[in-house]
Amino acid sequence: MFVLSGKNACGGIVSGKILFYRNDSIEIRKYQITNTGNEIARYKQASERAISELEELYEQALHETGEAAAQIFQIHQMMLEDDDYRDSVEAIIRTQKVNAEYAVRVTSESFAKLFSSMDDDYMKGRAMDVKDISERLVAALSGIAQRSISSDSPVILAADDLAPSETVQLDKTKILAFVMKNGSVNSHTAILARTMNIPAIVGVGEELQPEYDGMDAIVDGFTGKVYIEPDKETSEAFEKKLSQENEKKKLVEQFKGKDNITLDGRHIDIYANIGSPDDLGKVLLNDAGGIGLFRSEFLFLKNQTYPTEDEQFSAYKAAAESMGGKQVVIRTLDIGADKQVSYFNLPKEENPAMGLRAIRICLTQVDIFKTQLRALYRASAFGKIAIMFPMITSVEEIVKIKRIVDEVKKELNEGNYAYDGDVQLGIMIETPAAAMISDKLAKEVDFFSIGTNDLTQYSLAMDRQNENLGEFFNPHHLAVLRFIKMAIDNAHKNGIRAGICGELGADLDLTEIFLALGVDELSVSPSMILRLRKKIRETDTTQIDDKILIDLDMN
Repeated sequence: MFVLSGKNACGGIVSGKILFYRNDSIEIRKYQITNTGNEIARYKQASERAISELEELYEQALHETGEAAAQIFQIHQMMLEDDDYRDSVEAIIRTQKVNAEYAVRVTSESFAKLFSSMDDDYMKGRAMDVKDISERLVAALSGIAQRSISSDSPVILAADDLAPSETVQLDKTKILAFVMKNGSVNSHTAILARTMNIPAIVGVGEELQPEYDGMDAIVDGFTGKVYIEPDKETSEAFEKKLSQENEKKKLVEQFKGKDNITLDGRHIDIYANIGSPDDLGKVLLNDAGGIGLFRSEFLFLKNQTYPTEDEQFSAYKAAAESMGGKQVVIRTLDIGADKQVSYFNLPKEENPAMGLRAIRICLTQVDIFKTQLRALYRASAFGKIAIMFPMITSVEEIVKIKRIVDEVKKELNEGNYAYDGDVQLGIMIETPAAAMISDKLAKEVDFFSIGTNDLTQYSLAMDRQNENLGEFFNPHHLAVLRFIKMAIDNAHKNGIRAGICGELGADLDLTEIFLALGVDELSVSPSMILRLRKKIRETDTTQIDDKILIDLDMN
């Protein structure tokens, strides 16, 4: 028996045979051409075909995994249409008089090398995307169908890494688990695995070898371990563990329709985080009390230009109506940093996570902001909508927001539009600055929602997507918990509610602490709602470990 270790990207336990996928590139022959115009036209024709294929993949992913995962293929379409990429290919054809396949391969290697050399971990990850779109282009130019992964029976799929298009084209009923030699927990394969709830381990390293193809294995996605040719004792232990996991899933289903109340009688609201109206079905299926975070940026990321007021209104109205009077908190545009939209023409920045992003864009491009606010207020006539503003760091920003909101209301009144005049306005607490002045911010808004992803990143001064910081990145850090406590205390002193909508909200190891801190609501992915409800119903906040509370200055 061999035991391999990697990073757990998606939990779960499975056993089966390994299929090692070799994603070898198509062999390309370089040759001289005489008519560069015809060759560039052939390249453009192949590019259009590739873009059309990506549109089909987008629709497939949208149906199978939802908007957030499907956006990968819209990003790939934009990359194929990128002027720098196209100019490079055409220039090589024109100046070197070579075939388009060769020009694409040279451009791909050049761009991938450029991305790989960047300091930003997110940008490094784009090297794989460049290779993926280039392989698609070469296949289109060569008249070769893109390879897909298939198997007659379910397998544990092992590979160096998988391109997003390879992952989406898989027959998911034949995949027991993913085991990748490379990749991070934020790679596209990891994201798609979590979306599809398939156990996944990434970053196993060189120990994952092709000779394991066809061998029996057990994948423990909870611990990040792979057991190759497990012995009898290990197999029996995992059969028992798997049986226990299945029993847990059945038990969790029993919590549908029950109240979120602790053993000592405290009620906590549990809401859902979603990325688009396509996720509403999962919200209802998992019995959420409402939507605590609706990420509106999907409307901007999927479009080639600014979405119209009516397009936005339609999406927000669908969410409000579907929830039947339950609260729907919609976060205003939160792009910038790792979410770039080309038509915004934002300047390139050395440190985009601390640059022009989120509310800073809205307050500098007011027309875009007002269009979104008009759509949100119009949709408020169809349900219980609340509006949340991201990346707030000062009272002055809220004053500006309120002035713009008043202007929007005046415009709607003049146009005789119906809307709810009492829409609640809240802010995200996701910077140390916001937490530190939360006593003043609380006087200006109706609620806080604590975004723990960015709050942790900014508090610890660590890029949350940097896989090299794994041993240092501690989302349970006392400083983060104290900032959360500070925000909750100041919210309650000023008579407003405070919730958590970041990844930590679904961390069941912290649920007791959050309840002890006095959080009013937790907003998590739909798949975590019932497990969180179970945890809350089993918790007695009067029995929290004193040492933890002393560290937080609560005793």
